[in-house]
Amino acid sequence: MTVVFLSLGSNMGDKLAYLNQAIQALSEIPQTQLVNVSSFYQTVAWGKTDQDDFVNAAVELETNLEALEVLRECQQIEKDLDRVRHEHWGPRTIDIDILLYGKETFNMPDLKVPHPYMTERAFVLVPLAELTENVMIPNTGQTVLEALSRLSHEDVVKI
Repeated sequence: MTVVFLSLGSNMGDKLAYLNQAIQALSEIPQTQLVNVSSFYQTVAWGKTDQDDFVNAAVELETNLEALEVLRECQQIEKDLDRVRHEHWGPRTIDIDILLYGKETFNMPDLKVPHPYMTERAFVLVPLAELTENVMIPNTGQTVLEALSRLSHEDVVKI
């Protein structure tokens, strides 16, 4: 089994309901076990800031699926929860990103692991650190906690 960490976020509609539905759907992925879920955090939008605040969380899975299969499952959950991609970093009902897939790295058009922006985003690292502080982020030489210590995160508020 491979340990996988995901980041989840929502900033449209009933954000908590979308996160909970996504977590339930993740728990139903074949050959996959939901291991842990972080607390939920309210965060300001990143990248494109003229939109509603987000609610974010992190999830830990163990899976026998290949990374691209996990990606497909996550994208299907997004589709099932009415995710529409109108604009880059725009509002969304649910966003599910693969942060870490074991100790592996991927640099494919559809899948980049570790997630390329994770060490720049406190809204990703705060919930992830709640689940695993000491996991090394491949290609960075840093643990999750070390990466988080380099960021301001007072605007990531536990709900």
